[in-house]
Amino acid sequence: MKASPSDQRSILDIARFDQQTNSLRHKAANLPELAEIASTTIKANNARDLRIAAETELNDVKRELLRAEADVEQIVSRITRDEARLIGGSASPKELEQLQHEVGTLGARRAELEEIELEIMMRVDAINENIAALKAEEAEHAALIAELEIRKENALTILHNDLDAIAKDRSETINTIDKALVDLYQKIKETTGGAGAAALSAGSCTGCNLSINAVEIKRMADLAEDEVVRCEECRCILVRGV
Repeated sequence: MKASPSDQRSILDIARFDQQTNSLRHKAANLPELAEIASTTIKANNARDLRIAAETELNDVKRELLRAEADVEQIVSRITRDEARLIGGSASPKELEQLQHEVGTLGARRAELEEIELEIMMRVDAINENIAALKAEEAEHAALIAELEIRKENALTILHNDLDAIAKDRSETINTIDKALVDLYQKIKETTGGAGAAALSAGSCTGCNLSINAVEIKRMADLAEDEVVRCEECRCILVRGV
């Protein structure tokens, strides 16, 4: 296959554009902000799950507190009733003795229940503090994610602008190259997954960075300038004289 030396040099520009494009796309897909957003989102979700669990626990403990308060209220009502009968003096001595004993027993029970009630209230306070801390943590993570999203979008805007500029230059350049050479370049890229074209420099192919033996170098040197040669190793178009 033949192609003018200028077209061969231009196909190197296309290869460079494609390499730059791949590099920018890789950079866009691996922005540090993306990893930070993913990591922070996991932390935010963990804090959210812990908060939800704490809120569920709080509801359960509040119901437990209501039951404890009801138990205390019931004991207080019985004590109040018995004390009223004691003060009234209408009961017999035996009944008065029984009432005094019951009031004493109820008082002890009331103290036990109030201790339980206080313990539950302390648990409620601790859970509320935990929920407040988790909400603050969620808010902190949300603020960081919002900041990272802005940084990510700014970085992507710059990268996309660079990609658009490269695509424009590539399109303008490729329109000046013989279609057969362009087709060969594209086919090589699709087939090998490597560089479609590379320069011959200091006896090596810059596509695979392997040295070319002296016999092959001599053979290529004897070819006409418009003869398209290929690297024997990576099969890319090997452009001489650059």
